[in-house]
Amino acid sequence: MRSQIKLGRIFGIQIGLHYSWFLIAFLIVVSLISQFGATNPEWGRPVIFEMALATAVLFFVSLLLHELSHSVFANAHGVPVREITLFALGGVSQIEKNPTSARMEFWMAFVGPLTSAVIGVVCLALRRVAGAPASPAYGMFSWLGYINLGLAGFNMIPGYPLDGGRILRAILWWITGDVDRSTRLASRAGQIVGALFIAWGIIEAFAGAGFGGLWIAFIGWFLLQAAGESAVQAGLTRVLQGITVADVMTHDCPIVDGNLTVQNFVEEQLLRTGDRCFLVLDNTGLAGLVTPHEVKALDRARWPFTTLFDIMRPIDEIHAVQPGTPLQSAMEMMGRENVNQLPVVRDHHVEGVLTRARLVSFLHNRFEMQH
Repeated sequence: MRSQIKLGRIFGIQIGLHYSWFLIAFLIVVSLISQFGATNPEWGRPVIFEMALATAVLFFVSLLLHELSHSVFANAHGVPVREITLFALGGVSQIEKNPTSARMEFWMAFVGPLTSAVIGVVCLALRRVAGAPASPAYGMFSWLGYINLGLAGFNMIPGYPLDGGRILRAILWWITGDVDRSTRLASRAGQIVGALFIAWGIIEAFAGAGFGGLWIAFIGWFLLQAAGESAVQAGLTRVLQGITVADVMTHDCPIVDGNLTVQNFVEEQLLRTGDRCFLVLDNTGLAGLVTPHEVKALDRARWPFTTLFDIMRPIDEIHAVQPGTPLQSAMEMMGRENVNQLPVVRDHHVEGVLTRARLVSFLHNRFEMQH
């Protein structure tokens, strides 16, 4: 889940929005307008709209605080977090590596629901000084209090990858000492929870709940998919044990002259060979890397007058790995840096290239042989 809109940084963590966030933001505002209008029509339409908008904004601030609590705790304990993305079902933190112990996993997961619960209690306390029960401020803090307590309770459901599921994984990890097995068991619990939510939502929909029932079913489907992907990831970790970059890299990465024009490169190399990664050489050796991405970024009218030296990614800007790097670490780097190729370098000499296509083919064959 990557953000399309960057909002800035908090504690060094990039905050962003996924496009799906706007859908849920719109639905929450509409729902609050309907709710406040039904319970407090005396406020008047302008006040109802303003309070619905303010309540929705504060709700998303509370969601952000929930995710920030996870991320700040993780950063403080040596688990880097690059980004937090708010999307239709809440928020997600882009954590660069897994916790190193069951204890760390437990507290990193638990701090999120704890933060939501504290926010809920604070909001319910604030409504006491906000005014009369019929006042707009009282209605806003009341809604925020109960919704945050509900969010804390929902996240404690023991279905991975919810916070409760991560707590379950931490407990199983502590008991068994096997993080992969614990992840598989917690993921199965998440799939069961997801299936129960889907069934509940369908029953509610047929019972007359309408959109509310469908929303419950959608949450269940999301949990079912996320838990299934977590189980696959656990299996992937098991499959990759002992595999290094040298076992998967390709040794026949084409070499091209940097003085070649982009036009000639496309016609003579890119289209004819079907390769997607080319090493660019100069008089001293390896100068950089060029892929279709760099070519597409250049206006086609300039192809005949631009050389590969002009569009290549210089070698000092390229993320590279060594042949002995664990394959899983290389995969994490490719995902983190959003690159499709990693040059494999030893002693300043390029020994090959790890490509995403080669990686997918390798994983497909490994899974096929094990099932």
